[in-house]
Amino acid sequence: MARPRKFEEERAVEAAMRAFWDAGYEATSTQDLCEATGLGRSSIYNTFTSKRDLYDRALRHYMTRKNASLFELLERDLPIREKVRVLLWQIVDGDDDEPTGCFVVNSMVELAPHDPEVAARLQRDQERRLEALRAAIGLARHRGELGQDTDPAALAHFLVATVSGMRVVARGGADRSALEAIATTALTAF
Repeated sequence: MARPRKFEEERAVEAAMRAFWDAGYEATSTQDLCEATGLGRSSIYNTFTSKRDLYDRALRHYMTRKNASLFELLERDLPIREKVRVLLWQIVDGDDDEPTGCFVVNSMVELAPHDPEVAARLQRDQERRLEALRAAIGLARHRGELGQDTDPAALAHFLVATVSGMRVVARGGADRSALEAIATTALTAF
């Protein structure tokens, strides 16, 4: 019995996400996508209409997955410093099953400067993450975990920049001690 099409599409989007995340949009050929997904060219184009459509779906999939993890962490009943520590150490520890770096950051650098649609999608994604972080930091300030002079929006921007920067230097080959130093320094803000 054949697998349901929805399952095949989800599996293909996940595999394409990893291919684009690892090599970028321009450097990922249709043949690379065929090899990653196990689909033939005609199946890719019949299902996704274009490389760009598959890229968009892969990027949305990545953002949904990463945001779900972040939002779940921020909703946990932990002090803000512990939430931030967990977030930063996820980068320090890495995940051997995933490419290094960040698909969103890669897309910001590669496509956003000349693709308004991708830029707008990434901007909306960043605003969602910033708002979730700002709310968590604001609640921590209200609970007395942070000083009343703490600016939740500024600290949220700082954390997003730190996470993005750590992912960039990890992709560039930074070792664990360098990532730990960055994370430890960032934690002093909390």
